[in-house]
Amino acid sequence: MAMDSSAKVIDGKAVAKQIRDEITAEVSRIREATGVIPGLAVILVGDRKDSATYVRNKKKACESVGINSLEANLPEDSTEEEVLNYISGYNDDPSVHGILVQLPLPSHMNEQNILNAVRIEKDVDGFHPLNIGRLAMRGRDPLFVPCTPKGCIELLHRYNISIKGKRAVVIGRSNIVGMPAALLLQREDATVSIVHSRTSNPEEIIRQADIIISAVGKANMVRGSWIKPGAVIIDVGINPVDDPNSPRGYKLVGDVCYEEAIKVASAVTPVPGGVGPMTIAMLLQNTLISAKRVHNFE
Repeated sequence: MAMDSSAKVIDGKAVAKQIRDEITAEVSRIREATGVIPGLAVILVGDRKDSATYVRNKKKACESVGINSLEANLPEDSTEEEVLNYISGYNDDPSVHGILVQLPLPSHMNEQNILNAVRIEKDVDGFHPLNIGRLAMRGRDPLFVPCTPKGCIELLHRYNISIKGKRAVVIGRSNIVGMPAALLLQREDATVSIVHSRTSNPEEIIRQADIIISAVGKANMVRGSWIKPGAVIIDVGINPVDDPNSPRGYKLVGDVCYEEAIKVASAVTPVPGGVGPMTIAMLLQNTLISAKRVHNFE
């Protein structure tokens, strides 16, 4: 591939819209056949602006596809027990098919205890250790796959980018994105390496990749010179950087230097408008899957 030709832009917004349209059709099909409306409950603790924005977006997205959304807003100084009580109520409520605890939680709470309290059948975030364990095992299937990594793989599928036999590098090893993304790539028969903060010579490893999924949260860390010509880049990072020309005083960029990457890669996701819209689309899809599973609806 010639170095001066520019990469195909992977349009996450357009793909997410397509998926939401598919979900809308399925939601009305299950409602007409069984009277069931899929329901998602979101628990938000505290008043972090970014978390509140995410929750608002999730609510809007639910409404747009016909999914019922419930919301519990708890003050920052709530006890862990109060959060667990809400989870327990939603666990027992048959009209709720998915429960999502918005992270991060306030520092006085034990995140593990709280996430483990969500019934695995309603764990639409895919963070329950049993779901992750099944994801890691050959021949087992998790009930739900975590939304962001699932969205990354879905983008590759919908752009007909083959994964089988390819060398894939995942940058970052978080429980939410990096680690499950590596497991998903492995399930698709890629040969996977994970690069993290303790990796020596990360650029050497990254340069061998046919597919890069970056989820490290460092603005423009991956330079054009680190990318193998023709590689495919899925950039999960959303990092604010100062920009005096922007009305907000900052702009959002990914982990990968987009201006450089687009000259070398064969396909790349923009930030914003790449992986972000896919995460919410996958959450809606998981909620629909959950409702269908409970009611044995094909």
